[in-house]
Amino acid sequence: MPVRRLDPILIDRIAAGEVVERPASAVKELAENALDAGATRIEIVIEAGGRGLIRVSDNGAGMSAEDLALAVERHATSKLPDGDLLAIATLGFRGEALPSIGSVAHLEIATRCEAAAHGVSIKVDQGLKQDVTPSPQPRGTRVEVRDLFAATPARLKFLKSDRAEARAIADVTQHLAMANPHVRFALAGPDLSGFDYPACTGDDALLRRLTQILGEDFRANAIGIDAAREGFSLSGFAGLPTWHRANASAQYIFVNGRPVRDKLFAGAVRGAYIDYLPQGRHPALVLFLACDPSQVDVNVHPAKAEVRFRDSGLVRGLVVGSLKQALELNRRATPNTAAAALEILARGQAGHYGNGGYARPWPAQNWSPATSPASPGVAEAASVFENFAAPSADARATFHDAGRVEEAAPLGAARAQIHETYIIAQTRDGVVIVDQHAAHERIVYERLKAARAGRDVARQILLVPAIVDLDEASAGRLLDAASLLAEFGLVIESFGPGAIAVREQPSLIKISDMARLIRDLADGLAEDAKASLPLERRIENMLATFACHHSIRAGRRLTPEEMNALLREMERTPGAGQCNHGRPTYVELKLADVERLFGRK
Repeated sequence: MPVRRLDPILIDRIAAGEVVERPASAVKELAENALDAGATRIEIVIEAGGRGLIRVSDNGAGMSAEDLALAVERHATSKLPDGDLLAIATLGFRGEALPSIGSVAHLEIATRCEAAAHGVSIKVDQGLKQDVTPSPQPRGTRVEVRDLFAATPARLKFLKSDRAEARAIADVTQHLAMANPHVRFALAGPDLSGFDYPACTGDDALLRRLTQILGEDFRANAIGIDAAREGFSLSGFAGLPTWHRANASAQYIFVNGRPVRDKLFAGAVRGAYIDYLPQGRHPALVLFLACDPSQVDVNVHPAKAEVRFRDSGLVRGLVVGSLKQALELNRRATPNTAAAALEILARGQAGHYGNGGYARPWPAQNWSPATSPASPGVAEAASVFENFAAPSADARATFHDAGRVEEAAPLGAARAQIHETYIIAQTRDGVVIVDQHAAHERIVYERLKAARAGRDVARQILLVPAIVDLDEASAGRLLDAASLLAEFGLVIESFGPGAIAVREQPSLIKISDMARLIRDLADGLAEDAKASLPLERRIENMLATFACHHSIRAGRRLTPEEMNALLREMERTPGAGQCNHGRPTYVELKLADVERLFGRK
């Protein structure tokens, strides 16, 4: 079969298969063109999930009649003034976007530049271009795409439902809105809940725009990120570790204003949060990386969803280091935890009231007429409290002057311990409830990390080695990891088939049940092997196991001095708002919230 040159319209339709995968791809290209034109208002209207109609209107610079005629020609663009593909400083730099869309749909463009007396328009009907004609168009550009993929009906079979395609268009628009808070974005259509995000200005413009899109929860749980290194700058907001998700869909990454989905960033985010999240959970964050365009190749993916850096190691180090530093400096727990606690309390309180607000009788337990507040023999209300059980920890010692000083501390002064598990502390403007095991677990974990990083893990030789019987497979896994365990101060050796002898243990921790620790480590190594976890993750899991075994257990009664010492240590420990399993270590209730529970406010 002889070689022949393809028809230009067929060439455009082939290109459309790369650039315009679905209606959302067309919206992305058109909205990016509007942003490159300097628009501060972009309005998008769709019908039938974008298949029936896509209309993108902006108030950008517009085009002259000559530019409009060239804009629908193949390989014609204003985005590469010097032809250097390594210095792309715009979003929609591809010249084939408009002609590709016009080759598979009915395309109409109306535009007017500021210097023109009137607007102009052009139509492209499935690849057939018409002449430029005058049009009553205000300053800016309006692009209408009707009957998308009408010229390629096979593509229509691969599209999803109208609602699913509309949702994809909304996602694309929201991504662009995040990266451009100074621009008003509006989206309307019958197949989705439209939105209209006003332009945001000022120092907190980005956070206000992210709040518009992601909700107030994101604002309440966001930590600011601002770092720079060797020509690269990273900014944005990262979610608290206790505010995590089941997948990575709440992670938004932008490179020079371009939304990307890249494995480099996904791995860097996992590495930064490895100490704070349980396995299988993902953080929520929005990050913006800015750099010289020559340092990144944005043309490695047809949809520009992936990028390639000249120095990927530098970028990964910047992302991991910046996130880790922000998380370590953070000392607060997610506000969602407090909100959930208040909701639970409110539901419990409401359950004791019937219709009309009359209180239902409380269950009578150890009730006596002599101690009832309604008894005539009870002269003072204070006598009612004499029959209450004593607190599980005597907190009276904290009510001296030193306790008042401690109330000024972030976690306040310990007042009591309940159920030998939770510490109640009083701050100047509220109450803090601390899970003593989770809090101490984080403290020990950070101590072990610091000691290992400084290669200063002190060991204690056991007077009598601890012998632990295991199955041969578990013993083999432990012996294979013996050199790694020695870095943590745990020295083991074989003691016959299926037995392990523990010769030394880390001095930092006190291990009350060595056999249980060894078995937990063996089980953890087995799970890591099944999941094919990298060495870094295996190390963190081992450290977490050590920390868990040394931590204060639930059920241990603490003295007031021990409780206050734990609170002060939490305030000095990085990431003290959650344990290394991702659970919150404390809940803070403001006095105003507590007063609302009792109807005082």
